[in-house]
Amino acid sequence: MALIVVAVCPLGAQQLLDRIVARVNGEVISLTDLKAAVALGVVEGPAGADETAAIEGLIDRQLVLAEVARFAPPEPAPADVARETAALTVRVGSGLAAMMESTGVDEVRIRDIARDNLRIQAYLNQRFGATVQITEEEVARYYRIHPDEFTRDGILIPFTQAEPVARERAGAERRASTVAQWMHDVRSRAEITRPISPPATPPAR
Repeated sequence: MALIVVAVCPLGAQQLLDRIVARVNGEVISLTDLKAAVALGVVEGPAGADETAAIEGLIDRQLVLAEVARFAPPEPAPADVARETAALTVRVGSGLAAMMESTGVDEVRIRDIARDNLRIQAYLNQRFGATVQITEEEVARYYRIHPDEFTRDGILIPFTQAEPVARERAGAERRASTVAQWMHDVRSRAEITRPISPPATPPAR
């Protein structure tokens, strides 16, 4: 689950004109936040015509960060933060300078986002475990219902050979389902509003 919230620095008149795309327990998520998050790869979905997926990702991230603040996991090591920061900037590539100028996200803020990313990972691992114990039947069921994942050159790999990968993926699937249910519960307790977007301006004739 891609769950990072991006808070940009004030940008004067530009910030005043920024469109609000959601409010989460009173905290604003702006269009600029959305564009920065998509550019950095911390949420999925284009910040364009259909922003829904990216907005929902930022809403989830805001809620998870609030949980992280309540039950603070150990602080990530500086070397880990540096690696995560590098990964974020590589994701943007040659457009980094333009993204920073248009959103107000600076190098310090990118490091903060990287730190949040690691803190969220640590919190989820602490709460739900990095791995999930599953039964042999669950492993076999995953193998049976996902034959495409275990087919090579048109031949289904025998279960005895596929079992380690099937176990890993079945565990990841169950963990994702558990986290999704928890996220649903967190959302049900939150106050979330999504302002109605203004109608698109028709093209000039």
